[in-house]
Order: sequence, then structure tokens, then C-alpha cells
Amino acid sequence: MRVLVIASQKGGVGKTTLAGHLGVMAQESGAGPVALIDTDPQASLAHWWNQRRAETPLFAALNIAHLSNHIQRLAKGGVKLAIIDTPPAVTDTIRSVISVADLVLVPTRPSPHDLRAVGSTVDLVEEARKRLVFVINGAAARAKITGESAVALSQHGTVAPVTLYQRTDYASSMIDGRTVWELDRNSRSAGEVAELWKYVFKQLRKASS
Repeated sequence: MRVLVIASQKGGVGKTTLAGHLGVMAQESGAGPVALIDTDPQASLAHWWNQRRAETPLFAALNIAHLSNHIQRLAKGGVKLAIIDTPPAVTDTIRSVISVADLVLVPTRPSPHDLRAVGSTVDLVEEARKRLVFVINGAAARAKITGESAVALSQHGTVAPVTLYQRTDYASSMIDGRTVWELDRNSRSAGEVAELWKYVFKQLRKASS
């Protein structure tokens, strides 16, 4: 079983949206069974999943104090991919979650404030000696700062070649437990998520090989 952790000290960067979207995309692409895990006290991912009509991906409730044991049980139960959403703070919870990761995905919005906030997350990932990938999320179309952000982030680690742009369908889909892929598979947003998942899956295979 592979473990993808989505982490960032900064709130509002789209961790929960990414977790749900990548979980559905992974399941659709045949990489499942997929289990979503929510370690954020706000439980936004759990609330989203509870609104879903589809039975997949699975949702795994767990006690963070026994995370490793829960991960082992999921693997024995046949789960192929676990995606873990994390709280927006540097805590012992995040340290323990990163310790079980094969790959840590760090979303960031293309703004100076967001870029300044990535350092502490990078430090945690490097401390745990885990593979890290940045993804730029919520970018404005044709904005110069998007490219500048990618250059700045590349000095700290690998940047996903797929950028997710700011569109209302991301928020609309999350209201009732769906994703942009499930709203309209031909939309630009759905295409971005599909391409991002392909890239993330390649990185997961490298990290766990």
C-alpha cells in the first residue's frame, strides 16, 4: 500500500479539496481501493465524504496515536492507496503522519505570503527524509506570479508540472461530496486533476520502489 500525505502549514491552500479530488481520480484510474484519512480537527474531508453518494473512495476513521497500526490494517484489508489530509499547523500530529508517507504533496497558492510559509513544512519533510512535491493551486489565469512562484518553489524541491487554476467548479463540487471530474469530465478543471494524478502516481511509484 502506498501513502500520500497532503501537508502545509498554511491554511486555505486547498489540502482537503486536493485530497478528495485525487482520491476519486485514483479510484477512477484503477489505483484503488483508495482510503481517505482526515487528521485535521476541523474534519472538512470527513464532512465532504459524508455528503457523497458514491461508495468510493473509502473513508478510514482512526486514532492518530495508533497511526502505524491503522495503516498496517488498511494494507492487510486490501487498500492500495491511503491519502491523508492534515491540519494547517506544524504539530506532532503532522510529524507522525509524515513519518508514514511515501510521498508528501505540498499545495501552495502563488502569493508571497504563501511562499514564505512553505519553509516549515519543507523542514519537517526533510527531517523525515521523505519525497516531496509542490503543487501550485488556485492560480489566476495568465498571472505572472504563477511562473515566478514555480521558480521560487523549485529551489526547495520538485514542483508538479500541472498547475490547478482558480475556478468556481472546485468549490461547487465539494458542496455535495463530488469532484470536478464527477461534475463534468470534459471541463478544464477535470483535465487538470487527471493530469496531476498521473504525475503524482508516477512520483508515488518512484518513492515506494
